[in-house]
Amino acid sequence: MYNGGAAGLSFWSPNVNIFRDPRWGRGQETPGEDPAVSSRYAAAYVRGLQQQHPRSGGLKLAACCKHFTAYDLDRWGGTDRFHFNAVVAPQDLEDTFNVPFRACVADGAAAAVMCSYNQVNGVPTCADRAFLRGTIRAQWGLDGYIVSDCDSVDVFFRDQHYTRTTEDAVAAALRAGLDLDCGPFLAQYTEPAITSGKVSDADVDAALLNTVAVQMRLGMFDGDPAAGPFGHLGPHDVCTPAHQELALEAARQSVVLLKNGRGKHRAGVLPLRPATHRVVAVVGPHAEATVAMIGNYAGKPCRYTTPLQGIAGYVKQAVHQAGCADVACAGGQQPIAAAVDAARRADATIVVAGLDQKVEAEGLDRSSLLLPGRQAELISAVARASKGPVVLVLMSGGPIDIAFALNDPRIAAILWAGYPGQAGGQVIADVIFGNHNPGGKLPMTWYPQDYLQKAPMTNMAMRANPKTGYPGRTYRFYTGPMILPFGHGLSYTQFTHSLAHAPAQLTVQLAGGRAAAAAATSLLNATRSGGGSSSAGAVRVAHARCEGLSVPVHVDVRNVGDRDGAHAVLVYHAAPRSAVAGAPARQLVAFEKVHVPAGGVARVEMTVGVCEGLSVADRDGVRRIPVGEHRLMIGELTHSVTIGVEQLGV
Repeated sequence: MYNGGAAGLSFWSPNVNIFRDPRWGRGQETPGEDPAVSSRYAAAYVRGLQQQHPRSGGLKLAACCKHFTAYDLDRWGGTDRFHFNAVVAPQDLEDTFNVPFRACVADGAAAAVMCSYNQVNGVPTCADRAFLRGTIRAQWGLDGYIVSDCDSVDVFFRDQHYTRTTEDAVAAALRAGLDLDCGPFLAQYTEPAITSGKVSDADVDAALLNTVAVQMRLGMFDGDPAAGPFGHLGPHDVCTPAHQELALEAARQSVVLLKNGRGKHRAGVLPLRPATHRVVAVVGPHAEATVAMIGNYAGKPCRYTTPLQGIAGYVKQAVHQAGCADVACAGGQQPIAAAVDAARRADATIVVAGLDQKVEAEGLDRSSLLLPGRQAELISAVARASKGPVVLVLMSGGPIDIAFALNDPRIAAILWAGYPGQAGGQVIADVIFGNHNPGGKLPMTWYPQDYLQKAPMTNMAMRANPKTGYPGRTYRFYTGPMILPFGHGLSYTQFTHSLAHAPAQLTVQLAGGRAAAAAATSLLNATRSGGGSSSAGAVRVAHARCEGLSVPVHVDVRNVGDRDGAHAVLVYHAAPRSAVAGAPARQLVAFEKVHVPAGGVARVEMTVGVCEGLSVADRDGVRRIPVGEHRLMIGELTHSVTIGVEQLGV
């Protein structure tokens, strides 16, 4: 597209903000609520997009991780992203909000980071020197530029009134470490800021160096692009069969089987059998979905396959009745009766329902976790009338309270397809009729509707507060009722785990120096006396010799069912109790997906870094490794690893 003059080479993607609140309209853009998943996604996304040359540092494209930081509110309850001050504890910044951005820069070598509209603890992120120069550039080692979200500098001047004059706003941004302004503000007001002495030529030169250096790495000064390493690419490389197959495979791997009730003669109702279910009613507002399937921030698809088209390819007759005029499904004139009649006559009924960009989007947070309008009424009415099994397919970016459907025995199976892309309809049909065995897992907790009354979007705290009734957020800290848990996902087969190898004990060696020696003495004394302070039995990661310090975890996965399938092995960690105040109840520290044939066994070998995976952040945002018994949980297994400490030379 660049070679044809239809695109640039800098892409302000990926969005790696933590999906903290289920109402967030842009949660659909992110990899979910978990810092470990988000980090691995971030680094892989950046590496794949940039394809950085190992020696020259040259880039195919420049990625940009956004929106730094604690940005996950668009418009809710009278508060919008342009005026919001996110009050965030150091502990939450360290172990939640900043984690994916660190991976973007340190592991993925992203060429850019975007600062967000909101303030964090009273300072606009695009004017926060500690964040931009301190954290991103100095600590994480950004080799690239920092860009504002569009008009962010104007926003913190005009909307947040952070500075008195435009020149002060320019100075605040450039001196904080902002290199590029998405918008005209710096173009208009930097020269007056220099004239007034509030900004120096050196400030401008530093910003130019960081931006132009990325352009050089992209080859923008190397002459005719056709002579470059990617000069052969052109329109004929867009929408190739291989690329369309990749879109199909990505969607297949993403589908999550939420429910599969028992069939008369087999373990689950799904997959359906075309020979038995010859006439299928396809109803619901997303039955003929096209644009809705690609979500937001998407390019033009090569073509669409709607759910109705995909299902029709498997059965003798697919009978379509929408049941709702649109996703809103509001008002008394919805064609529910026609959908009910179609279900009554069919051998099986597939209801395709959910959300779209009119319900959740940039600038639009949700006010409810329930299905819009009369969609639930349609689903229940169809389930009562259908003479055959009813399958509910949900499209959405965020979680939905579907307790009514999970608890209704007449709704045999439920799939979550997310926003599955151009091939979504084909994939939905492939899963329902057994051409693909689903292996996806939920990347976020699905909460009940009443969770919203307990957790204002403006409360950024991850940890629960029992005194106020605040429930906490995500599976790491929320322990209340839920519709479906993070990591939930069924298969058409069954898997078991057995631990092949993992150590029972490990010793952390402390680095040399007075600080580490003092820490070792204090730690050993505290351990012998049984503790004292909440972090007495934990050593600072900064004092540990981290290189090569890891826990190997080897797991044998056995497919005990009668179908081949893919399985995601999830390894969770729980630190010793009371070692550090506010430690997560559990935290995902490793995961791998493996394909196992029916009756087969596959060994999955993972490694958990002690300083990364087994450390926890204290109240001050300091990473510490608790001494004592750590638990690793893999499916039905729990393995204990006891960590001790020693000072070198002692």
